[in-house]
Amino acid sequence: MNTLKTAARLLGLAAFISMTACNNQPENIFLQDWNTPYGTAPFSKITTADYLPAFKAGIAEEKANIEAIIKNPDAPTFENTILAYENASPILDKVEGVFFNLSESDSTPEMQAIEEEVLPLLTEASNEILMNEALFARVKAVYDASESLTREQQMATKKLYQAFERNGVGLDEAGKKRFAEINTRLSSLSQKFGQNLLAENNAFKEATGITVSEYYDFMASCEDRAKREQVFKAYSARGNNGDEHDNNAIVLEILQLRAEMARLLGYPNFAAFQLSDKMAGTPETVDNFLQPIMDAAMRKAKAEKADMEKLSGHKIEAWDWSYYAEKVRAQKFALDESQTKPYFQADSVLKGVFTAAERIYGIKIEPAPEVEVYNPSVSAYKLTEPDGSLIGIFYRDYYVRPTKRGGAWMNNFRDAETGVRPIIVNVCNFPAPGEDPTEPQPSLLTIDNVQTAFHEFGHALHGFLTRCNYKSVSGTAVARDFVEMFSQFNENFAFVPEILSAYANNWETGAPIPEELVQKIGKALKFNQGFMTGELCAASILDMKWHELSSAQLAALKGPEDIRDFEQRVCAKMGLIDEIIPRYRTTYFNHIFNSGYSAGYYSYLWSEVLAADAWEKFKADGVFNKATAGSFRATFLEKGGSEEPMVLYKSFRGANPDPGALMRARGLESHRRG
Repeated sequence: MNTLKTAARLLGLAAFISMTACNNQPENIFLQDWNTPYGTAPFSKITTADYLPAFKAGIAEEKANIEAIIKNPDAPTFENTILAYENASPILDKVEGVFFNLSESDSTPEMQAIEEEVLPLLTEASNEILMNEALFARVKAVYDASESLTREQQMATKKLYQAFERNGVGLDEAGKKRFAEINTRLSSLSQKFGQNLLAENNAFKEATGITVSEYYDFMASCEDRAKREQVFKAYSARGNNGDEHDNNAIVLEILQLRAEMARLLGYPNFAAFQLSDKMAGTPETVDNFLQPIMDAAMRKAKAEKADMEKLSGHKIEAWDWSYYAEKVRAQKFALDESQTKPYFQADSVLKGVFTAAERIYGIKIEPAPEVEVYNPSVSAYKLTEPDGSLIGIFYRDYYVRPTKRGGAWMNNFRDAETGVRPIIVNVCNFPAPGEDPTEPQPSLLTIDNVQTAFHEFGHALHGFLTRCNYKSVSGTAVARDFVEMFSQFNENFAFVPEILSAYANNWETGAPIPEELVQKIGKALKFNQGFMTGELCAASILDMKWHELSSAQLAALKGPEDIRDFEQRVCAKMGLIDEIIPRYRTTYFNHIFNSGYSAGYYSYLWSEVLAADAWEKFKADGVFNKATAGSFRATFLEKGGSEEPMVLYKSFRGANPDPGALMRARGLESHRRG
């Protein structure tokens, strides 16, 4: 039941909408119903001028709806409190779904300026909600009496209850004020870190002639050692050049503010705070998990280095590793990327990604030309069940462009809930097709690119196949160290012979990939795993060690030299050899400073244990066993975050995950301690 105050806010929102429609201006597109196929965004009708007013209207609407929840005279229930909270921001849901996807994949200076203005507004609105004691009292009442709820409702309630606790609702007024200030500042700093890195990535291309996404491929194929050294040093110095895009000061302030936030909430450091609601639970658990993997990886890496030095006849440096690793791979397996790329044309790989999903889960995927896209290089597809019912809409955004940040990711334009199917995008940075129509050259992918395509669609399937009723626990809304299980699991289908035969054809001749080459790929997948596992594990440990520092320890760090010194000490202690650097150094570690993986990058390896162990069951039962696939879908993909991760895992596997599965999958099992 609305109060006069709430009614006044709603009238203010209505006045804003009316004013927008007047003044000879078209009504803001985000304040209209979208009469589009499947409710997808009408991108051509959206202007940059729409965003900020829509954000402000959405914040006003959310405030009014939250006020109505608080003032409701009825006793708190799941429906009138938890569900009402989830449904409190339809305008914000719509504009955020479009804006933040495009700000990462199709950004412009205008979009960046809007982001700078809107992030503090959103953070302030979130702080106001999650520090509201009256609203928390209603949430707590539902939480305390949650035994009568369904399991999914219990998990949604628990998640919201914890969100309040983790956002400072229990602090005194001074603590709340400081916590809100920290949140607002962190939001701005993270956004600035990302913008700096995008600028640095573009500067890297200008200086070297290659994109960041082409780095590993270039380093593996460039014969000019001096050029490799130049590119390596430019790549590893991003964000650390003392110019306007330097990230050192931003990193230190982010770390200091995070440590202060954790201390306000009673935790010794930010890592302890972050892990308190994850599968791992504590920093000690993660540290004890990572170090044995690093030890095994370095034993393997030293053997790999010896092979390369024998072949090259000289000491291997960091800029030599990929080049000579490729030479050793060609020698050992008679395989190099030039042999495989012609069979991995990007559109064909997408066909393989879809074929695997259709065959394993019984779904149908087809082009959706009726769906508008946000960039000419993007394609849209429709997923349906065998009975024709809609699963969701998928955007494929594969190719590199200057307005896109580096890396690869999956995201939602629209979340799934009761009666609403998701709209999901996969974004990658694969080489773009040639633009000369007289000599068409398609986008040809490396083996790693192929795995990335399958990886990101694994995330998409987690989002698409959800059968949860509430956005907060739907699809990929699970613990950070659980979510990567499904993407990594899906990578396994990339080189299954039955799937390869459906998509791996030579782009010029149409000939299928030879069986001999398939076998070589299978053997080579475990090659160079000392390096690959080592750089990944090193980044995971570096992330943890930064976030295990206390406020006092961080206060002693003053600038770039201290950051570099800390990195060196951490790498030495973990046993990382000089010829390998962490996959991400601090000043370009976007995952932990701008993408939600702070004290969480370990989750790729943690989740890989689960994925590798689950894959061993698939192999034992038969990769295309319908019962096993059906169990995987029903237990994991459909349930999202509606149950605790380990409960789901044990339900599927019948036991705890076997850590040795990761070692076996990466070919490290023979390098255990004696």
